[in-house]
Amino acid sequence: MVRGLFPAAEQERVLDTLARSVVFLTPATIECVLEQTPWLSTAWDLANLYLADCGAELLAEDARCLAGLSEEATCYLSADYFDQSGRFDDFLVHEAAHIFHNCKRVTIGLSETRRKEWLLEIEYQKRETFAYACEAYSRIHELADSAKGWLRLLAEHEQGPMPPDERVNADEYMDILREAVTARNGWKRILKRCSPTAHVPR
Repeated sequence: MVRGLFPAAEQERVLDTLARSVVFLTPATIECVLEQTPWLSTAWDLANLYLADCGAELLAEDARCLAGLSEEATCYLSADYFDQSGRFDDFLVHEAAHIFHNCKRVTIGLSETRRKEWLLEIEYQKRETFAYACEAYSRIHELADSAKGWLRLLAEHEQGPMPPDERVNADEYMDILREAVTARNGWKRILKRCSPTAHVPR
């Protein structure tokens, strides 16, 4: 994903950032994570994410059911990540995709311009679409190594459940993936489809 979305000169720094950004919520880490989380709402979500993974009662009946959570440049995942059941699911890729629009370039030592403040500029309304598309595209490439195989998997995915998020338009999501699997660099196609629309000055 990083190789496909970022120029060569920036890839190692972004990869290093991601390597330090992933936190798994386990019995050994949960206490420290909650103590160091500055926002109560985030601590609440992380506590429930951990409890759900343990099969324990959540802190409230209306607690959000999450498989992962991104906050600024940190990606939190439950140990359930390793037991994911969906053929096209990859919560790590999904949450890493969110880091790209949550983290400013200057934070990791990359140059910033007026039009390039974040690692990736993603349209606010399409952030979930971007993350889900990256997730599925990553799995499609992991499960097959040819254009024919990618198209077969895309057709299989289209017949299955769509992203369980009302913010994602299923038709647009599938159209983005269809364009990505037939492109030379599908990551760039996903990014282009989810980037802010350029405003032409009058």
